[in-house]
Amino acid sequence: GIEAITNSTYKKKVPRIAADGQPAKDENGQPIVDEVDELIWNPAVANLTLMALGSSTPEILLSIIEIVGNGFFAGDLGPGTVVGSASFNLYVITGICMVALEAGELRKIEGTAVYALTASHSLMAYGWLAIVVTVISPDVVEWWEALITFLAMPWLVTWVYCADKNWFRPE
Repeated sequence: GIEAITNSTYKKKVPRIAADGQPAKDENGQPIVDEVDELIWNPAVANLTLMALGSSTPEILLSIIEIVGNGFFAGDLGPGTVVGSASFNLYVITGICMVALEAGELRKIEGTAVYALTASHSLMAYGWLAIVVTVISPDVVEWWEALITFLAMPWLVTWVYCADKNWFRPE
């Protein structure tokens, strides 16, 4: 599923550049053009958004239905279901993936900036939800809390995209 999307490409024509920095030309003086594969999706963004949607949509929809049905008061499912599911995905699935490696087999996280951003934002999200549900407005979801929580995802996706493109690393 995700691999098919993140590996989707389209053909792009790019002029070949000669050693002197000028466009290369064939024997007839025509520019030489090479075809290259260009990714349609940024893999980090695709994995972050599509995996989040695919793994959490049922819990999120159940929580939304419950909150709307309870007059915007948290119910038995509530935010705990979403946070619990996300925690399970982050900690248990990561742990299982680490244990599943054969003895002596190593895997390396290539995009450590993306990983660090995702992990730190996950921890901040857990903290934010705990504060919202227990301190700011216990058992009630205020519209501004929902808006801030909702906007956290595009905020994270933007930062992950920038980190994946190495925009924060000096040349």
